[in-house]
Amino acid sequence: DIPEIPESISFCRALQIADFSGNPLTRLPESFPELQNLTCLSVNDISLQALPENIGNLYNLASLELRENLLTYLPESLAQLQRLEELDLGNNELYHLPETIGALFNLKDLWLDGNQLAEIPQEVGNLKNLLCLDVSENKLECLPEEISGLTSLTDLLVSQNLLQVLPDGIGKLRRLSILKVDQNKLIQLTDSIGDCESLTELVLTENQLQSLPKSIGKLKKLNNLNADRNKLTSLPKEVGGCCSLNVFSIRDNRLSRIPSEISQATELHVLDVAGNRQEIFVLTYLPLSLTTLKLKALWLSDNQSQPLLTFQTDTDPETGEKILTCVLLPQMPSEPVCQDNLPRCGALESLVNEMSDETWNERAVNRVSAIRFLEDEKDEEDNEMRTLLRRATPHPGELKNMKKTVENLRNDMNAAKGLDSNKNEVNNAIDRVTTSV
Repeated sequence: DIPEIPESISFCRALQIADFSGNPLTRLPESFPELQNLTCLSVNDISLQALPENIGNLYNLASLELRENLLTYLPESLAQLQRLEELDLGNNELYHLPETIGALFNLKDLWLDGNQLAEIPQEVGNLKNLLCLDVSENKLECLPEEISGLTSLTDLLVSQNLLQVLPDGIGKLRRLSILKVDQNKLIQLTDSIGDCESLTELVLTENQLQSLPKSIGKLKKLNNLNADRNKLTSLPKEVGGCCSLNVFSIRDNRLSRIPSEISQATELHVLDVAGNRQEIFVLTYLPLSLTTLKLKALWLSDNQSQPLLTFQTDTDPETGEKILTCVLLPQMPSEPVCQDNLPRCGALESLVNEMSDETWNERAVNRVSAIRFLEDEKDEEDNEMRTLLRRATPHPGELKNMKKTVENLRNDMNAAKGLDSNKNEVNNAIDRVTTSV
């Protein structure tokens, strides 16, 4: 409930860490940038409308958290924070990102999610040390080709934007491990995606993709591929080249067949092809080669109660090919389903919640969305490398308006109390004068 930071805080010359998150502040004092020993500043969710123009004087800052505020612009002096490693601007009202952002050469984590950005300046490609870039929940229609300069990047999150394509330069991100492009308008996936040799998780859910590039088979480290709720009519046979693939989810597409080469992905544990029965597109059978895989779960339809089914071998009357079939195949086209009613996590979520098999017990990992089945020694290495963690905001963003209303009521009450106090003083003065007369 601290409403204001006094100007005298500037005399705390040795102060290194300051966290004012969740207080009813609306501004920082003008003298604040005089705290030149400050290394970590957190002012999340305080209804901050602007930063001091001389914020760049805090030249020792390594971490600056400004999440859940009302910032509409960033002062030019921000470029002077040459030691800054973590900058969190998530959930503000930013419409424009200054070109000077490219001057923060030591930046490792940049969060810009939940703003109003329509573009990212090409200068962002100068951030050679950047590990994580989050620009999800904005209004981006494209990413600059210069993103190829982010050669240290491991996490790229661009969910919930308006992207139709990804730049070819993304293939130069050889250290990229997680790429999330879900809930965009992708009509194609660039062939250069196959050059992202370190990619372990690729999320393409809820786009407009009709096909996947053949180059996807070059992703030898990929263990989670999710392309649910697209318009895929076929899969490239090269997908079998993803030799580390654990989870492959392609539910709610328009697939009529699965390539037999899928069996080459020998680490595949979960295959989700439910909901591929839209309009004239019907998944009629599965390849016989699927029996060579050690699947833990195979999802075929929305009302399936068990993850595994009994299959019988059969022969396709048209081609003579040996195939697998069961009581759920072929599936008849269903009535259109409203996208809003579809579960966010689909069958994988219910699978994880319902299965009692000990093989599904996962240890906690930093990347919550990643699904793994084996102990991963890399997690410990990632923890050592990533020292800056994004902590939860004290007040959720959806309570921001409620919080403003409460603050306004409080101010009105204080003003009313002030009027009452003045009236009492006047009345007391009149009484004194009357008594003396």
